[in-house]
Amino acid sequence: MKKTLVYVLFILSTAKVYSQIYNPVDWSTSVKKISDTEFILISEASIQSNWHLYSQDVPLDGPLPTSFMYDDGSGEFSLIDGTLEEEGHVSFDSIFEKEIKYFENHAVFKQKIILDKKKVGEIRAVVEFMVCDDTRCLPPTEVELIFNLGDKEGSGDQNLNDLNSQNDIIANDLNPYSTDRGRGIWTVFFIAFISGFAALLTPCVFPMIPLTVSFFTKQSKSRSKGIRNAILYGISIVVIYVLLGSAVTAVFGADSLNALATNVWFNIIFFVLLVVFAISFLGAFEITLPNSWANKVDSKANKGGLIGIFFMALALAIVSFSCTGPIVGTLLVEAASKGGLAPVIGMLGFSLAIALPFALFAAFPGWLNSLPKSGGWLNTVKVTLGFLELALAFKFLSQADLVLQMHLLEREVFIAIWIAIFGVMALYLFGKIKLPHHAPLTHISVGRLGLGLLILAFTVYMVPGLWGAPLKLISAFPPPLEYSESPYGVGFSKSTSNNQSSHIMSEGDLPEGGHLLPPHDILAFNDYDKGLAYAKRVGKPVMLDFTGWACVNCRKMEQNVWPEPRILEFLKNEVVLISLYVDDKRPLAVENQVESELRPGRKLKYIGQKWSELQTIKYKANSQPFYVLMDHEEQNLVDPVAYTPSVDEYYEWLDNGISNFKNIKVKK
Repeated sequence: MKKTLVYVLFILSTAKVYSQIYNPVDWSTSVKKISDTEFILISEASIQSNWHLYSQDVPLDGPLPTSFMYDDGSGEFSLIDGTLEEEGHVSFDSIFEKEIKYFENHAVFKQKIILDKKKVGEIRAVVEFMVCDDTRCLPPTEVELIFNLGDKEGSGDQNLNDLNSQNDIIANDLNPYSTDRGRGIWTVFFIAFISGFAALLTPCVFPMIPLTVSFFTKQSKSRSKGIRNAILYGISIVVIYVLLGSAVTAVFGADSLNALATNVWFNIIFFVLLVVFAISFLGAFEITLPNSWANKVDSKANKGGLIGIFFMALALAIVSFSCTGPIVGTLLVEAASKGGLAPVIGMLGFSLAIALPFALFAAFPGWLNSLPKSGGWLNTVKVTLGFLELALAFKFLSQADLVLQMHLLEREVFIAIWIAIFGVMALYLFGKIKLPHHAPLTHISVGRLGLGLLILAFTVYMVPGLWGAPLKLISAFPPPLEYSESPYGVGFSKSTSNNQSSHIMSEGDLPEGGHLLPPHDILAFNDYDKGLAYAKRVGKPVMLDFTGWACVNCRKMEQNVWPEPRILEFLKNEVVLISLYVDDKRPLAVENQVESELRPGRKLKYIGQKWSELQTIKYKANSQPFYVLMDHEEQNLVDPVAYTPSVDEYYEWLDNGISNFKNIKVKK
């Protein structure tokens, strides 16, 4: 007890501003009595927003599964079958390149038992789990569960998370991901809003603006009434599309949309749908709703009043479906991949962009004179959207290929397809390619020329991607670098630049515990002591890299920041890199299994637990990536940093730490 108190006071006195202790899962237990000898032990996980908990059943070479170990060694009870769990979600994990089941917000696990002795007061168990968000994973954690069989049904709930004591010690208010979901919804709204303006500039919608505004201004007895009716017309448009988004959410369920959109076969269906939409926009055919629908709605619109205005808006939606339908369909597909209320938010943004011009031009009819006349440029907008739809379609086909691991659409093939699509699009904008229903083009406008040059520049930018260039502008679309025919670039198997690591590789004299980190062949250690010993021998500072196999942000740093020449120069020649994987499940040697300082009475069984505890105790942080620059006495040269996507900031941090190390050496 005294030892624990001293440890608490130590942490309180040494906590830094960079402390980042995350505890996104709280466990509670309850017991359901079936009979005098039969019970169901219920374990409930309350999961913070943006985080998820893995299932008990995950693929080989995947993340750590959630597992329950019940203390039945005394023979007081018997387990009946296994621990049951809820349906959860299944989606493709880009790190492990597999479909993996997980839980969000809440998860319930149930274990049926039969008592072998009549009087059993409580049953103890341990749950081991890994919790992640979209960009990071925390180290594997063990939590003790206590089931009180004396409680009435549902009254045994209790908070049992061992890490709660750490949260009481160290404030955790620096989580940069607490607003990720909110930002995601705003992104959906913004993209939908822009798409609505794009739909507005199509041949089916744009000519309706002056016609509709003219109708309201002529039919209304006063200007104020005309404005009111036009505003009601715009609100009706919003209501119609929001109802459509709500219907999609209601039919499929807000929580199941994400799992639906990430399923292999639905990705293939989305691909086919988008290709059909694209071909329609390119002029092969038109997707229209039955004419009888439009006729019936038109008859209702003649009634006048609020009902008439609403049916006028519905008539617009039906008549313009050949242009808006593909855009709406694409938006719903994309919104479905976000899950939750994203389809509703998407339709709200889309409909607002369409409705606003009708209300504004009704309020200020003189503005109609400034509108460009309808003409061939509307067809140009429609065809341009068709090319974009076709390019987006291959994102979904690529996702299905990644899950199935068929290697049919590897990175080079995907980029080649995009080069072809955007190259043809540039030729179309320059007037070199004519599509159906287009009038002869005698000249091209300045705006069309500018857009064509922009598309051509983008096409040229993608060409080096065929030879291994990272293409950071479109990194979210093509498959990852490792999912390609030539992961190191065409004609290369490893980096052969003239640097320290390539010299060690050619001499075949890697230091003990060292290895080359591909694809840039950075010399790295996974053992703290061996890496520190080597740093002392060569007289260089140490860079600790607390990382994880399931850490997305770690891979982003390694793929986007570390390859920068000035960063790579530091990592290869100025520091000794020690990468400590906190989710390393290899067992520690028996002689190295020491008692945990965070959880007295338990031993550290795995290598990852050792590094996780080191990070938590010494640096008051448990998220990855986490970088530390230290000297040979294991003192920090500069404050540690976490995920730092800015190359300039990361370079400045490295440069300051290395300069401080050199100054210390000079003084000695």
